Amino acid sequence: MNQVKMVPYPSHSIIPERDEGHAVLQARELGIDFGGLTAVDDFTLTIGRTEIAGLIGPNGAGKTTVFNLLTNVYQPTRGSILIDGKNTVGKSTYQVNKLGVARTFQNIRLFANMSVLDNVKTGLHNGIQTSLLSSVLHTPGFKKAEKEANERVMELLDVFHMGYMANYPAGSLPYGAQRRLEIVRALATQPKILLLDEPAAGMNPSETAELMETIHQIRDTFQIAIMLIEHDMNLVMGICEGICVLNYGKIIAKGTPDEIKNNPLVIEAYLGKGKGGNTNAASE
Repeated sequence: MNQVKMVPYPSHSIIPERDEGHAVLQARELGIDFGGLTAVDDFTLTIGRTEIAGLIGPNGAGKTTVFNLLTNVYQPTRGSILIDGKNTVGKSTYQVNKLGVARTFQNIRLFANMSVLDNVKTGLHNGIQTSLLSSVLHTPGFKKAEKEANERVMELLDVFHMGYMANYPAGSLPYGAQRRLEIVRALATQPKILLLDEPAAGMNPSETAELMETIHQIRDTFQIAIMLIEHDMNLVMGICEGICVLNYGKIIAKGTPDEIKNNPLVIEAYLGKGKGGNTNAASE
């Protein structure tokens, strides 16, 4: 990928120059303890409004725990999270989603027996305003909202060339298409930042290359930030503009792909002290 100029941001962070002064996510000294054990500590990170960012680290480093904190699945023991300048403290996962945070999961979580169209419609809850009574009585207002929802779903599916799959059962789709469908459903919530948890897991090289194109397409089409957890270092180094490296729940490095792949602390975290090499072995 073309190198993007990164500029300093408060809290020892960097964001793309095009996003200067416009952070969508700010995590400040974030930490969580479980039964006296610290899982994540002093996690401070800023993501620009249209940045593609990576969160990497060895297995068990605390990456998914960070995603659970950012979506308020877990309430932090300390620290704060700002989404577009709004503090998420005390908010539910649903409320955080309404603020603009959407995510996918390492294990695909689709409604396998529902159609592709209906799976995406479940993500439209932030934009549909209908009452239970109107849905039961099928009032003109409900029918109008339903028509608009179907049209919005088809628009989203067409962006990813999946419109012809609208009536297919989600569980019948090939693996790569199921991954894309999960992303489309997340986009239906109109996020400001999309969190992708190991989106390339289980993909072959061709599917991974297609995923890289999809991620760029999402950023460029919807003008949102994307943050991904990923073990495929070719994908991370090829697509991410800023990368944060976590080990034992603490950040050990932040920087551009070139800075990260040559960072001795990162190499040691992945390969062990004194073994040399490079971060391409991160997926081992």
